[in-house]
Amino acid sequence: MNAINKSYASCSEGNSKSVYRDICKNNPDISLFSKDWWLDSVCVGGAWDAVVYSKDGRVVSALPFFTKSKGPFKFQVMPMLTQNFQIWINYPEGMTESQKIDFELDAVQGVVGLLPKADYTSLNIGGKNANLLPFYWADFDETRFYTYVVEGLSDLEEVLNRFDGAMRNKIRKAEKIISVRFIEDVSDFYIVNKKTFDRQNIEMPYSLDFIMRHDKALAENNARKIFAAVDNDGRVHSALYLTWDKNSSYVHMVGEDPELRSSGAGIKLIWEAIRYTREILKLDCFDYEGSMMQSVESVRRNCAGQQQPYSRMFKCRSRVLRAGLLVKGMVR
Repeated sequence: MNAINKSYASCSEGNSKSVYRDICKNNPDISLFSKDWWLDSVCVGGAWDAVVYSKDGRVVSALPFFTKSKGPFKFQVMPMLTQNFQIWINYPEGMTESQKIDFELDAVQGVVGLLPKADYTSLNIGGKNANLLPFYWADFDETRFYTYVVEGLSDLEEVLNRFDGAMRNKIRKAEKIISVRFIEDVSDFYIVNKKTFDRQNIEMPYSLDFIMRHDKALAENNARKIFAAVDNDGRVHSALYLTWDKNSSYVHMVGEDPELRSSGAGIKLIWEAIRYTREILKLDCFDYEGSMMQSVESVRRNCAGQQQPYSRMFKCRSRVLRAGLLVKGMVR
């Protein structure tokens, strides 16, 4: 057993969250949305924990989850602003491909079996090693979701050529109107972000207090930059909140002034965020973090994005919820 495994060997019922924090500390490849400090910042109105599966004294796999309650019902759902969770798997060295599949199936089946029972469970699972068959064996259903990613950022000129011609024209137009600046005060971003929801007559899904708490965690972990497109009169046309982990950057949140949308500033900020991802962060992947909305999907695709699927695994144990009561309001 190596040194890292020794630090995980004490996992037992009641201390899995502590063990999971230790796993996050020792494994920087864990995705942004599954890091313990991220979960601390977004899990409001409930509590997060983790299931940690051990075998023969060795931690094999782990999965975080978030639980909230409404009345007598218990829900395991995704926290606010969290795209998906990663199943962390502690692979041994030197396995054949067949052995790796067998190991994955056991690892995933282990954490699925340890999930506490809830009236409704809905978990988005991402990551390229997510073998989800054990969810099916445990009577979960699946819905497929998509994000859009831009990979292969080493040649930025080639990446820009992958943009639709109309999008490149918008970038050139914006460059004559706005300059790109960085915002440090997240409340300034929140003002622009809210305008996007107001334009669609959608209630703001999160408060300023929530965003300030979330932003504080990201800033303390050097995992965010806020871009703003500002004209000569000081008006903010668009803003983009970029986050990242060791493997990718993510368009976490955006905002646009509806009266200034024609400037092309939003597309310009996408391009600047891609450049920042490559030139400053030295990363090779840029993730749009969605979207499933038809009008937004076309923009992502026309800005060099390619589909990348992830899965929502869900199970409803309550007949009342299955009939539709409370589920729409709690889960969507």
